[in-house]
Amino acid sequence: MLDVVWDMETGDPDDFLTLLFLLGHPGVNLKGVTITPGTPDQVGVVRAALGWFDRAIPVGAFNIEHQTKKPPTEGRHGMRGMCVSSWHYAAYGEMPASRDAVPAPALLRELCDDATTLVTGGPLKNLGGALKLDGFRLGRLVVQGGFAGDGVVPPERQLAKFRGMTTCPTYNLNGDPKSALAAIASPAIAEKRFVSKNVCHGVIYDRALHGRFAELKDRSRSLALIYQGMQKYLDDSDGKKFHDPLAACCAIDPSIGEWAEVELYRENGQWGSRLSPGSGVQIITAYDRERFIATLTAF
Repeated sequence: MLDVVWDMETGDPDDFLTLLFLLGHPGVNLKGVTITPGTPDQVGVVRAALGWFDRAIPVGAFNIEHQTKKPPTEGRHGMRGMCVSSWHYAAYGEMPASRDAVPAPALLRELCDDATTLVTGGPLKNLGGALKLDGFRLGRLVVQGGFAGDGVVPPERQLAKFRGMTTCPTYNLNGDPKSALAAIASPAIAEKRFVSKNVCHGVIYDRALHGRFAELKDRSRSLALIYQGMQKYLDDSDGKKFHDPLAACCAIDPSIGEWAEVELYRENGQWGSRLSPGSGVQIITAYDRERFIATLTAF
């Protein structure tokens, strides 16, 4: 069993789908969930998911009292709750807000150790907070974020939208650049992997994959709930980028990806990578789709 902590947000559906995946995966011991920014609406949807699996694991929030003076930026599905997309409620029904959460940085210090993998799907605020606490140790960090472009990814593997680029904005790292840079530099983290947008933007849950889920969904609660959520999503779309599920699957089976050892850097608000053998920081440059799907459906 792989000991995992999942750090997430809820503006995009794939964080929640990743939670459903990790809760039921037979090879994962999900030790806890932390949330950014950590509003009661966000805690509520996470607590609802834990209830569906009869799990009593701890939940951490960056700031349970978080309030904003104006509505958060809306994605394609809009926002129904504070920092929670309307898709969550449309797909799964009412999930009441909750304040049943503890401070996330302290929870990460408690749960993480040399045998634990932390997978992150949002800005690294919680990890940044944990790195400031005495005694924090982490065996492996798998971040959905970063960018590897020209000079790291061979031209024939570059997505058309990124062809020839060496740097690019990346939401999760730019959500808290100081924490991201601190994590990259930290000796408290033994292994660091970044599942970057040059690959994950080509990983799509499309109608063909939905058809495969239809045949498998009765195998487990995770598969059934992912199918339910994507059925709603595909009502008005042909597909969904599966950034965070790819990161979670790479945490379970790193051989899904091909990796380069790099220096990850920030320049003019954008992120890039330079080949740097011995850096201890690995970034994905390609992935095996069938191996990814096999891990995603391994129930």
